[in-house]
Amino acid sequence: MRIKRTLAGAALTALALTALAACGDDEGDGSSADGGPDKADIRVWLNGADTPDAAREWLKETFEEENPGSTLTIEQQEWDGLVEKLTTALSSESETPDVVEIGNTQAPTFTSAGAFSDLTDDLDDLGGDDLLPGFVEGATVDGSTYAVPYYAGAKYVFYRKDLFDKAGVTVPTTLDEFVDTAVKLKQANPDPANFSGFWFPGQDWRNGAAFVWDAGGELAVEDGGEWAGALSSPESVAGLETAQKLFAEASGAPKDGNEADPQTPFCAGEVGMMSTPSWVMGLLTDPKTGCPELADQVGVFALPGSDGGPAPVLLGGSDLAVPAKSGNQDLARKAIALMLSDEYQTILAENNLTPAKESLASLLGDDEFAQATIEAASNAKLTPAAPGWATVEGSRVLEDLFSGIAQGGDVAELAAKADEQMNSQLNG
Repeated sequence: MRIKRTLAGAALTALALTALAACGDDEGDGSSADGGPDKADIRVWLNGADTPDAAREWLKETFEEENPGSTLTIEQQEWDGLVEKLTTALSSESETPDVVEIGNTQAPTFTSAGAFSDLTDDLDDLGGDDLLPGFVEGATVDGSTYAVPYYAGAKYVFYRKDLFDKAGVTVPTTLDEFVDTAVKLKQANPDPANFSGFWFPGQDWRNGAAFVWDAGGELAVEDGGEWAGALSSPESVAGLETAQKLFAEASGAPKDGNEADPQTPFCAGEVGMMSTPSWVMGLLTDPKTGCPELADQVGVFALPGSDGGPAPVLLGGSDLAVPAKSGNQDLARKAIALMLSDEYQTILAENNLTPAKESLASLLGDDEFAQATIEAASNAKLTPAAPGWATVEGSRVLEDLFSGIAQGGDVAELAAKADEQMNSQLNG
C-alpha cells in the first residue's frame, strides 16, 4: 500500500523510529511484560476503505461475543500520512492502538525498529506455512516474525472490450504486444485529448516497477548485509525506457499525477487499459463510485511479460501487527486470530481481496476476474525488504523518478540520481 510524505517528514520519521527502537531495547525483546487484562477496550486501526463493512461488523460482533466484558473499536486511518501517525502513536503507551494494519512495503521499517511484538510463537495457530510466505518473510527479522499477512492484491489489467473492438486489437500475450496495443488504442481515440491507451500517471512507480523487473532489473539489491539502489543498472534502465515509451505514446494521464481513484477516468471514457489491484472492480461496479452500466464491457487479463508468461507485477497488500507498547497483548492476539480465520478471510475474498492463506485462494471464484488475480499473483514480487524501505517510499524518490521520466527526462541520469538518494535511506 502506499504512503506519501515530504523529505523532511521522512527524516523526522527516521529519527523517531531510531528513538522507538531504543525504547524497545530497554524492555529486551520489545514486548509487554505480560498479556494484559482479561477485559479491555481494544482499538484496531484499519486503513482506507479496502476492508469491507461486512468484515468490520463481523469482527466487532464476534470478538465481543467471544470475550464478554471487552469491546472492539475499529478506527479508520488513511494511508496518506500513516507512517508519521504510527510513529507517534506506537511510541506512547497511552496513545498506541492494540492492533494495526500496515502496508506490506512499510512493515520492514517498523519491525526493524522494535515497534511490534514478537508473533513467532503465534504463527502456527494463525496459519503457519499456509500464510502468504512473502509477507511473512518481509516482516521477519533475525528469525523472529513481528507481523502477519492480512490480505494481498496483485495488479492486473482492466480493459474496455468495446474500445478493443473499435481499435481492432486483441488481448496481448507478450509485453511487446501490450505496448503496441496501448499505442494503437491511444491512436484510435483522439477524442478526448487525454485518452489513455494505457492509463499511466507520471508518479505511478508501482506499475512502473513491473517493467523494471521484466527487463531483469531491480529497485534495490542487498550485498554483504548492505542495501543499495539498482535502478541505474543496464537492465533496470531498459525497463524504465519501456515505461517512458508508454508515457510518451500511450498515456494521456497527467505526467505529474498519481494513480489515485482510477475508476474516475475509466468511467469517464478516458481509458482503454489500466493496471490496478483486483479490488478496484468493486469501485467500478459501485453505483456511488463507478459505472455499473459499463460492467459488461469490462474485461481483465494479467499483464504479460516478455516471455509470454505473467509479468512480475507488484504484490501489494497489508500486514497485521500488535504494537509492542499495547497493554492488551493477549486480547490483541485474539483479534488478529479472528481476522485470519476462514470466516473473516472469506468475506475479504468475496470482495476481491486475496486471502492471507494460500489454501483459501479458491474462494476468489473461477470467473475471469479470479483467474486474472491468480495468474497475476503467480509471478508477483514484493518491494525490497530493506530496513529503510518505508523511508524510501516516504521521500517520494520513486514518484520523482517516474514523473521525470514521464516528462521526457534522461532515463539513465534520473535513475542514477534516484539510486544515490536511496543509498542514504535503504539501511535505516
